[in-house]
Amino acid sequence: MGNFFSNRVFGCVIIKSVNSNYNADFTHQPRTLPDGTIYATDKALKYTIRNYFKKVYPGEKIFYLKTLNSELQPRTLDESYEHYFGTYPKEKDAQLRRTVARNLFECLDVRLFGGTYAGKTSLSIHGPLQVTHGVNRFVEGVIYFEQIMTPFRNPNVSSAESTMSSLGTQSKLKEGHYVHSFSLNPHNSSDLVELCGGKSISEEDIARVKKALTQGATLYDSAAKVGTENELMLWVQLKEGSMLVLPSFVDLIRIGEDRKIDLSRVTEILERPSVAKQIETIELYYDPTVSEVIGALSSAVFLELNP
Repeated sequence: MGNFFSNRVFGCVIIKSVNSNYNADFTHQPRTLPDGTIYATDKALKYTIRNYFKKVYPGEKIFYLKTLNSELQPRTLDESYEHYFGTYPKEKDAQLRRTVARNLFECLDVRLFGGTYAGKTSLSIHGPLQVTHGVNRFVEGVIYFEQIMTPFRNPNVSSAESTMSSLGTQSKLKEGHYVHSFSLNPHNSSDLVELCGGKSISEEDIARVKKALTQGATLYDSAAKVGTENELMLWVQLKEGSMLVLPSFVDLIRIGEDRKIDLSRVTEILERPSVAKQIETIELYYDPTVSEVIGALSSAVFLELNP
């Protein structure tokens, strides 16, 4: 493991979705709030991050990601533990919890996001990296439906249609730009790490999560999510020891009909003297050939999404 990463961070990720379905509800439609606003859960972004880790860093353990047993069934929580760490510990009570916690901190996603373990023992790990729901900040939010035909007939249909190929429907969002805000406090789990002797979040972990936050959605290219891509990532790293608290960036970012990403209101906050003096670095990741950003802080370091 590398050196312990001790700086607090605030930031946001923008996911662009064109003729795609970034995060569906249980009716298979893009999720909407009661007022019709398109949104995505924090789990949608976390899934792309975990999937990125699994594909790009195959040597890393990613605990909270579905795996299958020999019968092609999803493993239970305790089965997943034994899959990664061998026979379940035989200790009792406090010692059992310490052993399980120490092993869970071997997993990259647990060191970042934490997690709840409710198997043969119970644990709750407060992860350093917290992600908000993503809200579509594009001025439009048009959902459409299209029929698709399968190459197979449905034998359960008793009418003449039972001799024909069956039809289905799928839902897509015409265009959306989801903004997820995030915060990172490495000390969220430091007490538990110390008590169980587990691994702390490291500089290497941070380098990897930056990659996942800028490339994870683009890498995850399923049939439903073709057209869903990483568009931008803003990383505001505070000086070590700073206790500055910043608001969520979700409602501060505007994306108009011209598709320009307006960061003016975020910049206004970051330029305040009381805020600026506590910032160590600001990194802005995006592809200038695809996206146009206005109102960005002039002192930010501009970086490519896919260097």
